Amino acid sequence: MGGDAMRVAGFGMNSRATIASLRAALAAAGPADTLAALPDHAAEVAALARALDLPLITVASVAGIPTLSQSPRSLAAHHTGSVAEAVALAAAGPGARLLAPRAMSPDRCATCAIAQTGTHA
Repeated sequence: MGGDAMRVAGFGMNSRATIASLRAALAAAGPADTLAALPDHAAEVAALARALDLPLITVASVAGIPTLSQSPRSLAAHHTGSVAEAVALAAAGPGARLLAPRAMSPDRCATCAIAQTGTHA
């Protein structure tokens, strides 16, 4: 069945995030076909991508991408309301939509949001 929508998991994290934090955030957000992160976070997310045998997309910038969540810390540091949501949207490409607001790991060190690539509904 060609043309199926792809689900991209975007990640945001703080310096205390571990691969367990990322796994927990992904588990809370839902299944994905591809992982995505900012360059500053790519090494940590790449470890998870290898463990899950999924591709990783690195997103250069998320400034100005509108998101469902609005974190003052994210706005100040990255000029978007949610790094995870903005990374997922950017990696999924034009016409992508978030499936839900970001999910947070129980240790509050990582967030994950799932965007679905654009389809003609």
